Amino acid sequence: MSKVYFSTWKGELINNIGKSKDEWEESAYNLPAQYDDNRNSRAFIGWDGVALFDENVDVIRLAMEYAAQYQEYSQACGRCAPGRWGGRILYDQLDKIARGEGSVVDLEHLKEIGKSMQVTSKCEIGKTVPNPIIDLITHFEDTFMECINEQKESKHYKESVEYIAKITSPCSDACPADVDIPGYIEGVRDLRFDDSLEATRQTMPLAHVCGRVCPHPCEDACRRTNLDEPISIMALKRLGADWETDHGYDFFHPMEPKPKNGKRVAVIGAGPAGLTTAYYLAAEGVEVDVYEELPVLGGEVTVGVPEYRMPWDKYLQDIECIRDMGVNFIVNHRVTAEEMREFETSYDATMIASGTRISKAVRCANERQEIQGYWGAIDFLDWVNLYEKFGIKTPSSVQEQQMLPTDHVDLTGKTVACVGGGFTSMDVVRCAIRAGAKRVVMIYRRDEKTIIRNTTFEEYHEAVEEGVEFIFHSAVNEIIDEENVLKALVIDKFELVPDPDGGRAQLVKIEGASETIEFDYLIPAVSQSADLAFLPEEWELEMTSWATIKTNGKDYMTSRKGIFASGDCEYGPMTIVNAVGQARRGASVISRYIHTGEITLTDEEIMEDHLKKLKVYDKKEKVTGWLPGLPREHSTILATAIRKSNNAEVNLGFTQEQALSEADRCMRCYYIAMVQT
Repeated sequence: MSKVYFSTWKGELINNIGKSKDEWEESAYNLPAQYDDNRNSRAFIGWDGVALFDENVDVIRLAMEYAAQYQEYSQACGRCAPGRWGGRILYDQLDKIARGEGSVVDLEHLKEIGKSMQVTSKCEIGKTVPNPIIDLITHFEDTFMECINEQKESKHYKESVEYIAKITSPCSDACPADVDIPGYIEGVRDLRFDDSLEATRQTMPLAHVCGRVCPHPCEDACRRTNLDEPISIMALKRLGADWETDHGYDFFHPMEPKPKNGKRVAVIGAGPAGLTTAYYLAAEGVEVDVYEELPVLGGEVTVGVPEYRMPWDKYLQDIECIRDMGVNFIVNHRVTAEEMREFETSYDATMIASGTRISKAVRCANERQEIQGYWGAIDFLDWVNLYEKFGIKTPSSVQEQQMLPTDHVDLTGKTVACVGGGFTSMDVVRCAIRAGAKRVVMIYRRDEKTIIRNTTFEEYHEAVEEGVEFIFHSAVNEIIDEENVLKALVIDKFELVPDPDGGRAQLVKIEGASETIEFDYLIPAVSQSADLAFLPEEWELEMTSWATIKTNGKDYMTSRKGIFASGDCEYGPMTIVNAVGQARRGASVISRYIHTGEITLTDEEIMEDHLKKLKVYDKKEKVTGWLPGLPREHSTILATAIRKSNNAEVNLGFTQEQALSEADRCMRCYYIAMVQT
């Protein structure tokens, strides 16, 4: 929270005019009073009001500059006169007053046009741009009238003042990769799938992947939810990528790669974070070498995410899109500590994006790696996917350890328990069904709502349809084996006990409720840890309490100059879209660091961080002016009886008719935010 001179943000009226700074009140919101480490903000203006942190702000020019941003950032669709002309009139009238040529009629005209835009504009950017302008006219009318009556310029009209603006939307703000979601939806609506795809790839190069296996946090921040149901954002994203692939077009890059600039960067790991780093650095003219330990590219999306969720031929197109930027890949290469030392001199920077590929233990009694039937989730999924996608057979050592009757993962007639509650555990149990297991159970400490929140509604219910059983509020107490062969699990039951002080309810073991259930396999999928043995010990990189590489979470530089980290190895297991968001920011920072030696963020990135703190989406907002009750479209899903016994893609996506219908539900909620420093 910060002290403000004046604020109308979200209806909060704070007026400290005439008071000393010591008496100024604090805003209830995370307004960006300090812009960055070197600059304070003097004013913040946006869709929901205005805040002044300095009593010397030229409010007339502030309003004028904000209206000017509408011309640059509005991305006006041209479907309504207020959107096309209203903003221009606001700017012209404000500029006229600011330069000392305005009249009372102009001020009245401003109010009239602003209120007309609020009511008649078809999209949010047109509706909201007048909001702070009208606030300033209302509360600083004397200042406006002084310029009009005396025909003088506003106090800073000709001075050099910095105004920094960013366009956002509630859905884009909630997206870790900051994808221009209204932009790619508009491309679908207009049947311009090239525009749609380029809007996605501005910040998310893995369009096929993120259109299929994203947990879509953007949908939780969709303003359409306040009216009826959220837009099916993820399903719309894949359309541009599928269109490009299915028609055999060359890749639609949103930018032309810059000429090679002589700079070189090494990337460790070819998963989503590594691929993203490579894509955006290559676009800046940097030579990028990506080192991958596995025999195939793509990281855990390749060997961890099953074919039925993420078809390899589609993911391959995302990878080839990155290769098309001129990226060099080296597979089957585990980087050593000695090579990391060499990289410091042979490359201008290094990005570590090696992921987390060590399955963590359940922490129950008698848990031992040598027990046959105890099988870590990462290793299990590796051999399922390497065979299903590439025909790579399971080695004899694994066959023997896991009692497999064939050269691939065949669980026919077996009973399988998985401990977890996230995407990895969901992949395990659904793969086990497809591998022929007669009974598959997921054991989870929390409840159904939590597992849906951790994954998605669709993922959970598809697993239930396929026959996966869920035992909630439970945990494995002990593994029972006979001569190192798993036979059964002792499972404890828990109940939620409310906190008398109003805190989070606690899980308490129910005494006497434990049961022993026979299983052939236990597959822990509780989490993963990073294998960072390739880091030179003498570097002494600062680590987190989770044994991942520590950065400040903004620029992704580690404690060693020139060494960056992003994705799972930086934060622990995360979603693909989070890894992409980190890597995109990291690539941006590296692109400047290798030329200047300085760590800096762009104004776009600084504003992005401010808006995420401020929270763009308001779940309490009452949305009006739109037709409610328009049903959300749902993708066609492969029938349960068909999909259970194979790895065919389950989610078949939208028809063109469905896509257009769903895209038409989008309310195009662009907003403009601007800071004066």
